[in-house]
Amino acid sequence: MKKQMRNSIVAIAAASIFGAGAAMADEEAELVINGEIEIVTKTAAPAHLSDALDEVMSGWRFRADLTQEMQMDDFDNPGMLWVETGLDSWVAAEGTEGKSCADCHGAAEEMAGVKAVYPKWNEDAGEVRTLQMQMNDCRTNRMGAEAWGYDKSPAINMEALLASVSRGMPVNVAIDGPGQSTWEAGRELYYTRTGQLDLSCASCHEANYGNMIRADHLSQGQINGFPTYRLKNTKLNGVHSRFKGCIRDTRAHTYSPGSAEFIALEMYVASRGNGLSIEGPSVRN
Repeated sequence: MKKQMRNSIVAIAAASIFGAGAAMADEEAELVINGEIEIVTKTAAPAHLSDALDEVMSGWRFRADLTQEMQMDDFDNPGMLWVETGLDSWVAAEGTEGKSCADCHGAAEEMAGVKAVYPKWNEDAGEVRTLQMQMNDCRTNRMGAEAWGYDKSPAINMEALLASVSRGMPVNVAIDGPGQSTWEAGRELYYTRTGQLDLSCASCHEANYGNMIRADHLSQGQINGFPTYRLKNTKLNGVHSRFKGCIRDTRAHTYSPGSAEFIALEMYVASRGNGLSIEGPSVRN
């Protein structure tokens, strides 16, 4: 009896959260940034999603026209302010070694393509690393500088810079090899229902994308646009911070940015967007 009552409550809650299907902002819209950077926002789903999705779509396709337009021009995209700050950090000498990122890597544009393959296995460290983890490894071990806080400035500024120079390049996160166990852990988290609302990531972003959740249009939850400027909080947001908010909204215990759980979840969710273009910093609700 208690189980039946609980299931009924969950069903009622779900019905109140998810509205009827709604048309996307513009199913045929195409994203070209600054009139020259062509962004793939819809493509065939990667093979490992063949039993769940036929195609994958960027969250940009689910936004209203005005929000879409903000991302089409760097002068209108508020996220580019954080990119400029990240560029200042790129050339700033720090730490006991008195080195900057540019001293080792050259111009930021030389890092084109790096964002597209993270998270990935790091052979020397024997672990899967996110881009922010790798940035902090450079800071502590090569520059002799303090590590940056996860998803905080200036780490999020630097990630935005590295995303910006990779715009238009396809996401290509490896899911095999020694990092496969981390990827599988992320997949488990993605499909596990949690919280008082008994929801998983898949409940919204796989089973209900295209529907309305309260006043918002549910996307597939792709992260090829992160870091992303959110109109809701008027700042640049990292993907782990977004994960934290999503899990909290299911009324479940959540994890911290930089945690092993979110590293695994980022690897899995990023791989769901293999084939889409890097487009960060994006603009979202």
